[in-house]
Amino acid sequence: MTPPDEAVVEAMASLAGQYLIGVSTKMYFSHAQTVAWCRDVAARARAHAAVRSESARLFVVPGYLSIPAALEILDGVADVGAQDLAVEDRGAFTGEVSGAQIAELGCRLVEIGHAERRRLFGEDDATVRAKTLAALRNGLVPLLCIGEPERGKPEDAVRECVRQLEDALSEARDRGLSGPVVAAYEPHWAIGAPEPASSEHIVAVCSALRDHVRGLEAFPGSRVIYGGSAGPGLLTAIGAAVDGLFLGRFAHDPAAVEAILDEVSALTSSTGDGAAPAGSIGGAGGTHV
Repeated sequence: MTPPDEAVVEAMASLAGQYLIGVSTKMYFSHAQTVAWCRDVAARARAHAAVRSESARLFVVPGYLSIPAALEILDGVADVGAQDLAVEDRGAFTGEVSGAQIAELGCRLVEIGHAERRRLFGEDDATVRAKTLAALRNGLVPLLCIGEPERGKPEDAVRECVRQLEDALSEARDRGLSGPVVAAYEPHWAIGAPEPASSEHIVAVCSALRDHVRGLEAFPGSRVIYGGSAGPGLLTAIGAAVDGLFLGRFAHDPAAVEAILDEVSALTSSTGDGAAPAGSIGGAGGTHV
């Protein structure tokens, strides 16, 4: 393992005043569509005040085949991640993509534990735990998707999300691995729904999750963002309780991404936060404590 990079850990922690705005394209786009989308988003983002002032930091999680092109197009304007990774770093695992390969390309983060992976491919807590370990082992920021299966009270959602988060990090903590984590709160019942969870529910859950995440001493600089049918207009309602948004189909139109960046500008100017220090997601995973 490489020695701890304290400067990178501090850089991630310094993003506390910066909204993370992420998009997963899942398997909706062809490669050509992904390239066109990245070019459009990159042009809009480079010209946008929220990105130029570093009030917002973008990240994009495209399909595996489009990662190299996304890295080239989005260079300097957005971090790029992968939608999944293998538990092992190398070996006879046909069809798998390892964290080592993802990091080698230049990705910053990797999505882990999405509700669709659990529902469609049978991934369970043990799988999420092993993949989180693999991400941190390879210097990647785990984008941990957490959320309750059924609609219920916020306090029940918080309890279940904290359980999932702690379980996902347990093996990495036991191995002495450290690094920032982005916890994406995505209530399963809101994914693919016409509307996200209510702003009251999101604020209650994410406020409690942020309090918990900020106490994770082994994972400094960790953040909480909301996903689950998130789109334009939502950040304005919940911005005080989250560190950003994780977007899906509502960001397929690049204009929607620009609209959310407009919200970031409005939020940061109205609160007087101003520009956050420069930085990017990732690079701190896999350090030992």
